[in-house]
Amino acid sequence: MNEFFREVDDELRRDKATQIWKRWGGLVVAAAIILVVAVGGWRYWEYIETSRTQQAAAQFYEAGRMLERGDRAGGREALEQLASGGASGYAVLARFRLAANIGDADPLAGAREYDALANDSAVPGALRDLARLRGALLRMDLEPDAAATSLQSLATPTGAFRHTAREALGLIALRRGDYDRAGEWFDQIAADPETPQALRGRLEVYSSLVAAGPLEASR
Repeated sequence: MNEFFREVDDELRRDKATQIWKRWGGLVVAAAIILVVAVGGWRYWEYIETSRTQQAAAQFYEAGRMLERGDRAGGREALEQLASGGASGYAVLARFRLAANIGDADPLAGAREYDALANDSAVPGALRDLARLRGALLRMDLEPDAAATSLQSLATPTGAFRHTAREALGLIALRRGDYDRAGEWFDQIAADPETPQALRGRLEVYSSLVAAGPLEASR
């Protein structure tokens, strides 16, 4: 008798499973197909992105080799192509390298290239600050007021590039003969526990210049 009831239960389960499959089987198959296609598409996208990144890396390396060999035109052309159509990370690197190369020959033109990077919302924030810093450093001798404006935004207590920004601001003030302002920037450098040791070594020279400046000017 137990065997009979077990067979009945099994038959009921099969009937119920058949009914469920008839009702939902199409959706299950469709979901399985969508999953397979999605996974396959993701894998293909990963392959394409990896290939693009490898190609961009090779192009960036070759552009650097051209510049090192003195092929300025070829190197710049390769960097420009990469900057306009390469993988996003290498496109930004190409723009930085291009700005540096242009700045070697024409500081203000190079600074404008860095400005474009600093004002591009698609560039990560830390790299935008780096571009702002490099542009300001190129302007220090030719446009010190504009350089100081950019540097002040980077000289905040938590700024990643505050050490270099403060040093540059102090030097700009020294060149202007504003020894008090220069001293203020150098004092901030001295008070910052994270100031690099190499900068602390230069700070001794800067402090001596600040102290001697007014005395020399009064002679």
